[in-house]
Amino acid sequence: MKVAIMGYGTIGSGVAEILEVNKEVIAKRCGEALELKYVLDLRDFEGEPIADKIVHDYQTIAQDPEVAIVVETMGGVEPAYTFVKAMLEQGKHVTTSNKALVADKGAELIEIARNHKVNFLFEASVGGGIPIIRPLLSCLTGDVIEEITGIVNGTTNYMMTKMTQEGLEFDDVLKDAQAKGYAEKDPTADIEGHDACRKIAILTSLVCGRQVDYQDIPTEGISHISATDIKYAKKLGRVIKLLATSKEQDGSYVARVAPYLLSSEHPLYNVNDVFNAIFVHGNMLGDGMFYGSGAGKLPTASAVVGDMVAIAKHIDKNIYLEWEKEKLVLADADQQINQFFVRSGASESEIENIFGNVTFVEIGLDDEIGFVTEPMRECDYHTKAEAIGNVRQMIRLGQ
Repeated sequence: MKVAIMGYGTIGSGVAEILEVNKEVIAKRCGEALELKYVLDLRDFEGEPIADKIVHDYQTIAQDPEVAIVVETMGGVEPAYTFVKAMLEQGKHVTTSNKALVADKGAELIEIARNHKVNFLFEASVGGGIPIIRPLLSCLTGDVIEEITGIVNGTTNYMMTKMTQEGLEFDDVLKDAQAKGYAEKDPTADIEGHDACRKIAILTSLVCGRQVDYQDIPTEGISHISATDIKYAKKLGRVIKLLATSKEQDGSYVARVAPYLLSSEHPLYNVNDVFNAIFVHGNMLGDGMFYGSGAGKLPTASAVVGDMVAIAKHIDKNIYLEWEKEKLVLADADQQINQFFVRSGASESEIENIFGNVTFVEIGLDDEIGFVTEPMRECDYHTKAEAIGNVRQMIRLGQ
């Protein structure tokens, strides 16, 4: 069975490596060998083993009837969308690791695949090498998924772990993450939560079967977290993690990406470094957790190859995915109930006068005090925070 890879960067080259190293076991699992015929890239890779497979025009792949499966690992929405759409319309199956493409065009590409009796799969778009999408769609189809909460970005989790363990400031940890190759030269998508936002939008779309627009999800990153916040967290016996959450509320889902203070009882408390973990609560399953390498060349490529094997086993059949283009109106995030840790320059009496019963947290600073509120609605917190003024930081508590 002939296959092609579009984009020979980190993940694309990882897919090629796995297809070569594990070719015998893959052939056994697919029923036939998967042979790489084309690699689409702007570069030529002279002297490398794949040099004779390089093509520069995606139509070369689209118009070749021998190619059955195409891997898209280019990243970004365009030109990936144009290329993937062309492949599906030519009756080729596609698997991708591209969360930007899936979050933006997932429902549309699934529909095109269904109409052309092929498959569009994207296990690697969330959680890297962690199997999460196929379990949600296959193993847990008898459940109503009431909550998904995950650490789904390895870069930010590494940074928060480093800040916690070494007490470093954000800027120093970012430089370290970039030096180690965990953070991009432009780290905005990771540190401002955009990457995690797209991933929770994909997961929510899959569990509700409708389009969830990532632009509708309130999103905060970690760039405002400081070493002082870490000191308060330690005083509280908690750690700070960037979470992507989606919970059933008012007949819909309320989704959010933000830093949370987690207690040692929380299932995600001990997920450190570049590892990812996704906690799922189903009305029949109860609690479940998926944990593993959330990024990296071979873990992510492994998930892509897993999709290729699934496609090879269903080469003449569309695997039905319930994700329609009709948009889901998310529940009002301002009505969500949370507890809040707040740092303020106000006096204890002013704080108690406005917030009522709070738990104060001191780390020896003369000009501010920390406190934890009672559970309250987001909108009520913001009203009170505005009334008190002088709020220097707010981090939600993970339940």
